[in-house]
Amino acid sequence: MQQPLPSQSAVGKVPALKEPQLLEGRDGAIWLLWLEQRPHEQGRTTALIRRFGDVEATPTEVTPQPINLRSRVHDYGGGVLAAAEQNNGVLLVWIDGQDGCLWSQNWSLPGADNEAPTPHAPPRRLTQPGEWQLADGVIDLRRNRWIGVREINGGDQLVEVTLQATDQEPVLLHQPADFAGYACLSPDGGQLAWVEWQQPAMPWDSSQLLCASLDAAGTLGRPQTVAGGAGVSVFQPQWLPSGALLVAEDSSGWWNLMLRDPATEPWSRPWPMQAETAMPQWIYGMSTTAWTGEHLLAAVCRDGRWQLNQLGLDGAVETIDQPFDDLAGLRARNGCAVAIASNSITGQGLLELDLRPGAATPWRHTPAVASPLPIEAISVAEPLWFEGHQRVRTHAWYYPPAGAPTGPAPLLVKSHSGPTAMARRGLNLAIQYWTSRGWGVVDVNYGGSTGFGRAYRERLNGGWGDVDVQDCAAAARALIAAGKAHPEQIAIEGGSAGGFTTLACLCFTDVFRVGACRYAVCDLTAMAEDTHRFEARYLDGLVGSWPSERALYNARSPLQHADRIRCPVLFFQGMEDKVVPPEQTERMAAALRANGIPVEVCLFENEGHGFRNQTTQIQVLEGTETFFRHQLALDG
Repeated sequence: MQQPLPSQSAVGKVPALKEPQLLEGRDGAIWLLWLEQRPHEQGRTTALIRRFGDVEATPTEVTPQPINLRSRVHDYGGGVLAAAEQNNGVLLVWIDGQDGCLWSQNWSLPGADNEAPTPHAPPRRLTQPGEWQLADGVIDLRRNRWIGVREINGGDQLVEVTLQATDQEPVLLHQPADFAGYACLSPDGGQLAWVEWQQPAMPWDSSQLLCASLDAAGTLGRPQTVAGGAGVSVFQPQWLPSGALLVAEDSSGWWNLMLRDPATEPWSRPWPMQAETAMPQWIYGMSTTAWTGEHLLAAVCRDGRWQLNQLGLDGAVETIDQPFDDLAGLRARNGCAVAIASNSITGQGLLELDLRPGAATPWRHTPAVASPLPIEAISVAEPLWFEGHQRVRTHAWYYPPAGAPTGPAPLLVKSHSGPTAMARRGLNLAIQYWTSRGWGVVDVNYGGSTGFGRAYRERLNGGWGDVDVQDCAAAARALIAAGKAHPEQIAIEGGSAGGFTTLACLCFTDVFRVGACRYAVCDLTAMAEDTHRFEARYLDGLVGSWPSERALYNARSPLQHADRIRCPVLFFQGMEDKVVPPEQTERMAAALRANGIPVEVCLFENEGHGFRNQTTQIQVLEGTETFFRHQLALDG
């Protein structure tokens, strides 16, 4: 009989892989550069490099301790490392999380197989510390500068930083109306394209693609809006070598790619499909499309599963044969491609594709860590379609208990964060922790989730705390009706927005017997009045206009209805959280205790919104299971 998966193997050991890039070194050698966020180093993020395809090689760490690559723009960050080939090497420019400054360093990229990259000189600090945050840069080698986002005084700016000076202040290049990012330079350096959006819209609601000319000195011309607008979202603009501009936009109801040829100007849509080629822009640094040198590659999501397509400029679509259906961070160069990939039996890793004619090995996959489970012990995600809110067809991933269950089992319902996010299908060892202990787990893509088109995403408009709640409850009821879940052993857990859904489910449904939440939104009024800038007006779309619809905020807030929760609740909260202040958790727990409800609260001094530390992650997983087993009388 397979032993339960230890918590130390389920969480805290697996680094999060992010933002891979492909670079060309001497003699045409291709190098793979990527980021690792390491729980065993208190969540420090570092950059690694090795030769493309050489999966046995030990990578070189180009940002060793104490360097910590981290951006705090919009509090969620991303886009921390920019790279550009230069003199048979690479110029790296990064944001360091310790001082918030921009740093640079040149490295060699040799051609010989037995040579490793080496630095030319120690890192140089390009900017001085200041009351601002930097992120999402692109290197403009023609003008020897970095162009990126600075968040300062409650607004975003596009700024430039010369690569030749040290301890400087960024210089304003363009002042957006509100938010900006995702800047990209045309191949000839004569144009800059970027994305902007304005409150109360989030970037997946309404955003605009802007474009402006650059003169020889790098001065930006008058920006023109070339795509997007009210009710349309744009994602990841990029230039093709021909000078054509590519972007994903969802005016059709799906994030599809469109192309603007510089010779003809109007946009064309060569690849219409009822599928998504984008994801919500919570952070910078995301990529779902890439140019190989001859073809366009796109990661495409249908019904919650990702696949890789090769797109011809004539409209042809060809699916690339590879076994992974959870993809992110797609990049390509000279017939090679890389993505962060996983599936239900293989953990997150680097997927390297050699698309060149005659390639002996079309793809290789290197997991971040080896799976601690044999394949036969893994609970494989099954699609579950059920009638959710207002009897609308809704999706979830169901993981049955490991082994051969003989009857209804305890069920854990997971409500993902966001709420504009999605439950993905890649191997999740934290879920396997539960299934290895006899639990079923259902990860719900409630209304509002991405990956199913704009209409599915907009189900949550004005309905947060209702649509998501009814969908999570309906998923549990569907599994109870199917004889797979025990009606007296239904638990729910979630973090952030998922923590709000968890608490609202405990308030407004009678399905759940226990709940746990991490850094949960407890009070919608408090969030509307006191949260960070990025989400300051998010609730206008999710709930209603603030403050005119204050009554609706009160009607949906778990804190205002704590007396309706009749089951035990466990809370985890970081004391440095700026998105959901600890005071919300403290007030919610106090209200439940006043009603005689069993409550436990675990506070973490050095954690923010999202737990990075290995010890914290293990404590949260073990603590949740212990609490659930005790409260559901499963200890025997």
